[in-house]
Order: sequence, then structure tokens, then C-alpha cells
Amino acid sequence: MSTSPGWEKLRIGKIAMTHDEVSTALSGSYLWQPTARQIADSHLTRFMRRHAMASLEELLRRSSDDVAWFWQAVFEDLSIRFAKPYSQLLDLSAGAALPRWCVDGVMNIVANCLDRYAGTPTDSRCAIRFENEAGDVDTLTYAQLRALVNRAAGALGELGIKPGEVVGVFMPMVPQIVAAMLAIIKIGGIFLPLFSGYGAPAIAARLNDAQAAALFTSDACVRRGKTIHLRPIADQAAAMVPTLRHVIAWNSAGDDPWRKLLSRQSDRAPTHATAADDPMMLIYTSGTTGKPKGAIHSHCGFPIKAAQDLLHGFDLHADETLFWLTDMGWMMGPWQVFGTLLIGATMVLYDGATDYPGPERLWKLVQRHRVTTLGISPTLVRSLMPHGDDPPRSADLSSLQKFGSTGEPWNPTPWLWLFEKVGGGSRPILNYSGGTEISGGILGSNILTGLKPCSFSGPLPGMAVDVVDESGQSLRGQVGQLVIRKPWIGMTRSFWNDTPRYLETYWSKIPGLWVHGDWAMVDSDGLWYILGRSDDTLKIAGKRLGPAEVESVLVSHAAVAEAAAIGVPDDIKGQSLVCFCILHPGRTGDANLQTELRELLISALGKPLAPRDIFFVADLPRTRNAKIMRRVLRAAYLGQDAGDVSALENPGALKDVQFSRNKT
Repeated sequence: MSTSPGWEKLRIGKIAMTHDEVSTALSGSYLWQPTARQIADSHLTRFMRRHAMASLEELLRRSSDDVAWFWQAVFEDLSIRFAKPYSQLLDLSAGAALPRWCVDGVMNIVANCLDRYAGTPTDSRCAIRFENEAGDVDTLTYAQLRALVNRAAGALGELGIKPGEVVGVFMPMVPQIVAAMLAIIKIGGIFLPLFSGYGAPAIAARLNDAQAAALFTSDACVRRGKTIHLRPIADQAAAMVPTLRHVIAWNSAGDDPWRKLLSRQSDRAPTHATAADDPMMLIYTSGTTGKPKGAIHSHCGFPIKAAQDLLHGFDLHADETLFWLTDMGWMMGPWQVFGTLLIGATMVLYDGATDYPGPERLWKLVQRHRVTTLGISPTLVRSLMPHGDDPPRSADLSSLQKFGSTGEPWNPTPWLWLFEKVGGGSRPILNYSGGTEISGGILGSNILTGLKPCSFSGPLPGMAVDVVDESGQSLRGQVGQLVIRKPWIGMTRSFWNDTPRYLETYWSKIPGLWVHGDWAMVDSDGLWYILGRSDDTLKIAGKRLGPAEVESVLVSHAAVAEAAAIGVPDDIKGQSLVCFCILHPGRTGDANLQTELRELLISALGKPLAPRDIFFVADLPRTRNAKIMRRVLRAAYLGQDAGDVSALENPGALKDVQFSRNKT
């Protein structure tokens, strides 16, 4: 008998169903199916024809069985150029956890993102479309971006920044952040992106860990009409970093020393020859305990995986425009930059709040910039739903072909709202889940496979993914751990100066397998579902369930806009359920509503899972990409150390949680 957590019941809305009942209910109820034209024109179809494959299943099987063949084929598909060819694509002599890629090869990824387009039609194509909160718009062609990057690279050289040195970037999502990022990499440096909402201690901790030589910053940014001064934060952080030699500030309002330094440089600059697997980016991911983890990514790793996912998962073509709501401090920021540039497409950068000055702002951005692929999180969709259907209807969304989605699991209600009310029932929601250490996705959707609500088509090509029990045995129709059985080119090369922690985090739980920390399930139709983080799992009165199961029941109530569920210690049950709800405007959180929600949960989940408490709060702790941080929520409620909370977009939300705890 399996001892996997196995949600015995998966629930949709107010209806409780077993796994078999869910499969029966959803079989034949694919809400989106690709057209013959979409299939014929897709990158996946072209790739499979090129390699004489009859089906997507055959591609997935071969990409997992023959890892070296697949990534060589991806290099060819992306027309990746090497200054010196590699002698061996994959060396596993140190084991699957520590592979070497493109052995002896020489390649700087900036040569492939920009240099190779010189003198081609792509040079005149728009690389970046930018808008700020005030509505100012700017564009950069590939030629203009390359010239700006070259001038920035020359300026870094004049400042004495050397190959192999780490340079932090603490800036809003403006075109200059892309130029800084690529200039650092072009000279052989290591780019360290920093979330634009960090405070000085969080910035200093990362710069000190990386022994950074310089820091890019800006004078200020604007959020909801209010100026946020970044330079004082950067200066405060710099004072705590002894290795830092330069703070490079771009002044959005006018002249500054950096602009003057740029003006002395040439539009042409050499691209430093780097080993293909040399580090080019160090991106930190927060941990539950201890210091943040610095994931190391190389020239032939992260960018290739990002572009391959956009090709095969999102079917992004060179004549399309991608807008992913993110910050450069999250992996989706560099992911968008590398992916679009390697494909030769256009990216949209937006510096501002997505619902300011009104809830139609996001949809007007899609209209103005003719966005074809919009990346959005489930939580952001939940926050937009209370404004009703009029905001998306007010915009011309005719350019929009598909949605991308990542950040956390969906509930059916917001998925259906986005699909039906915004997408008109004709635009697919391409679900995507992976992580910073992955360089993109483990699971994804694609343009060839029909979609059910909240589902994934399955593993992305090149990812040998499985769902297993605690002994590593495959599971189907049951919930288990999401694992990866073989290395892939985008995997982090280690944690910065901490290989033991990297091995402990991902390779120690089940020998020989990368354990990602997500619960997942494969249904009878072969569609995949992410059901939440394994460290978020609740175990109440001997029953395991994921928070999304509880939250789906709560948001099915007409009064509840968003919800989060946590487990807290209980002497009798082991854990008790505590719920936090954000209500729709005009709804009052009172004892009557608490009773209604309690009875709704009992009806759906059973009396043993009745919540200890239900609280109504104004907000929940979340990251910039709107992911709810349940482990932070739990720690705040219990009055415990929450670990690293520097990634929170809204630390003030914890006051509501602490107030709730004090009332118990």
C-alpha cells in the first residue's frame, strides 16, 4: 500500500469528487482544442517533422532517453553559434547532480542574443517595448539595443570591471536594466539580478555572499503615483559591502555620471570569449531557513532552456510580442529577456502597478503594445476578478493569442474567468511550472494538446519528469512527489560557494532523483496537475491534503475573493486548519460569514477538517509575481521566525496575520 500523501479527494467548486470521478467528469470536457492551422504552424510540429517523429509522445520519450541528442537538436533549432565547438555536449563523470555541459566549447550568449543579428532583417525589428506608470512609451530595435549594450560594456571596461566579477542590478523594469544585464555578461562578468522591492539589508546580504564588485541602480521608480527612491537604499546597502568598488546610478530624470560615461563609448565593442559553461548569472532564491541560495547559471544553460520553453511550450514566433508580468529579480525576468532575444521576438517591459490608475490598465497595455502572449499569475487573476468583466471588455484584445501562467496552482473559478471572460473561450491558458534552479519549466502546456481547467499537458521536451512515492516508484492517478530523473541543460550548476547545500536540497531525499518539492498527479487522460508545495501540505486528524483544496472551497463562496490555508499545531489532531480570506468589495467579514464558510468547508471536506479559525484580512503576504507565501503566513501566525522574507512585495500584510494570532 502506498504511503504517498494522496489527496483522497480532489474538489472542484463546491462538489467533492474522488480522483476517478474527477477524471470521469472531465473526460471529453476539454475546454480548448488547437485548430489544424495552429498545429501545422507550430514550432513543435516543425521540430518533430525535422526529426521524423510521428507524435509528441515519441518526442518526449526520445528527449528523455537521449539527453545529448535532444539538446544538440535544440542548439540547431535556435541556430546557436559557438566561437569554438564543444568536444562533448554532456559529461556525467561526476554524476547526474553535477554534469558538465558543452565541454571545451567557447560561447558568450550575448553574441547569440544580439551580435548575430547585425546586418540582418531582425536588426530593424523591435526588441523592447516599454511603458511606465505615467504612460510614457519607448521602443528599442535590436540594432539600438545592441548599440546601447556595447556602450555600457565599454563603460564597464573603463571602470575596471573584469571577467568573472559579479555585478548586481537593482533597478525597475526599464530598458536600461536589460542593457545593464547584457553588458555585464558581454564583458564576461556575472549578472546578479536583485528584486526592485528589496530593502538595503537584503541587497547587502546577496552582494556580500557573491563578493560583488559593482552595483547598478536607479534614482527612483513610481508605484501607484508615489515616488520610491531607490538610490538611498542602494547607497545604504553599498556601505555594508566591502568588495563593492562602484555604484552605477542611472538617473531617469536627466544627466548623471553614468550617461556621461556612456557618451564616451563606441556603439561597437568586442564580446568577451567565455567558456560555454562559465557562470553568467547568479540569481538568489529565498529559503525557508538560513541565507538565500545563489543558483549558478551558465551561458549554455539558462538562456537555452528559456528559449526552448518559449519555442516548444508557448509557441512564440519571431513576429510575436511577449509580455510577462515580472521583476528582473525573479527568474521570469531574465527568462523573458533571453528567450525573446534568442528567438528574435519582441518583449514588453512595464514599470508600474497593473491596476493603476484603474483595473483596466493591464488590458490596455495588451492593446497598446499588441501583445500576443501574456504571462500572468493565478493570484493576479484572482485580484482582478472582483472588478468584474468590464475592464477587459474595455480593451481591444484582438492581438492576444494565448496566456502563459506560472507562480502557483490554479483554482478552477479564476481559471474559467480568465479563459471565458477575458479569453473569449478561444485562447489557451498555457500552464507552466518550474523554478529558479530549473531555468524555466518542468511541466507545461503546449499548442498541440487540448486543455482542461488548471491542467498541464505534461513534461516539457527534454525534462525526464515523474510522479513518485517516497521510494521513487512511479505513481499514476495518485498524488506523489514531482521529480526529475535525468539532468537537463538549464539546471543550476550548484549554489554559489555551497555545493553541499545544493546536493542536500535537491538530491538527498530520494537517491538519484531531483526532488522539486511539489505534489503532483497524472490523471487517466495523461494530463498533469500541480497540487501545491510538499512543505505546505496539511495533515489533520491523519488526513493529508493540500492548501489549494481548502482554498478552492473557500473561493467558491460569493463573498471570498482570495484565500490561504495553513496548518497549525494541535495537541489532539496533530494540526488544525486556519484560514485567511480576502473578501470582495462590499462584503463584510462577520460571525455569520465565518459560520457560512465553516459549514461550507465541513460539507466539502468533512467534519474532522473543520477549521479552528477563519480570519478576514485586507491582504496576504506575497511575492512581486503574486505568489502567496504560506510558510511566511504560518510563521507570522505562530509568532515564529519566517526565515528570509526579503522577497515579499507587501510585508505590511503580516500585521493583519499577527493581529489575527493575537485575537486567538
